[in-house]
Amino acid sequence: MFDFLFDLHLAVIGAAILILLCGFVLGGLAIFSRYILPRLKLGPEESVFTSAMMQAIMVFYGLAVALIAVSVWQTYTDAGAITSREATAIGVLYRQMGGYPEPVRSQLRQELREYIEYVINEAWPQQRRGEVPRGGVKEVNDVEAKLVTFEPTTEGQKLLHAETLRAFGQMIEARRLRLDAVLTGLPGPLWFVIVSGALVSLSSTFFFQVEDPFVQKVQVVLLAIFIGMIIFIIFALDRPFRGDLGLQPSPYQLIYDQLMKE
Repeated sequence: MFDFLFDLHLAVIGAAILILLCGFVLGGLAIFSRYILPRLKLGPEESVFTSAMMQAIMVFYGLAVALIAVSVWQTYTDAGAITSREATAIGVLYRQMGGYPEPVRSQLRQELREYIEYVINEAWPQQRRGEVPRGGVKEVNDVEAKLVTFEPTTEGQKLLHAETLRAFGQMIEARRLRLDAVLTGLPGPLWFVIVSGALVSLSSTFFFQVEDPFVQKVQVVLLAIFIGMIIFIIFALDRPFRGDLGLQPSPYQLIYDQLMKE
């Protein structure tokens, strides 16, 4: 529903999160202090209870958000490792294909070159839009067909062919994991917990009576900014291939420039 937000610039998203949270806490504090707080009987005992409840809310919310942030970061780094693994397997394949006789060698290398060009120029823009690439299958199938039908004649070719098949299998596995990671992201219920938890945590600060309203406003704004920064980090890393911090096809480009570029 809110998938389009991941296409916006991170500066816009960050500013919007901070402005909304600060606006909520300042507006809520003003309304609560004027219309609700005077009607409450908040003595010393109530203040102690309110303080304890606020600490409990902050602890549980902080723990939940910390676990979610660690999970999002792990997913992001795993996606980066998957792309590096696929690019590395392609580089190994391309080198090993140099040991095949002609015309198989040129045909295999050409198919692999076309595949990595597709990943860089076509698949990656689709991934940045949150779409799972559907292409590249023909090139992969052609490479597989040529490898399967090739009959090694010497012991050296047999060893080389076995290693090439193993590297090809690693490339296919990494490719499948990369495509699966395109749609990786936090489910809606977790985002509900993050947002509603932030609002509940900030709302718990309204129950304190402070002599200097300015001091209270400064403190709640600082708390809102801190919570907003945590939400911003989770948002920025939630989709590994999208946004300004989305993964780039640098590993593939490096292999292409160093090994395949003619």
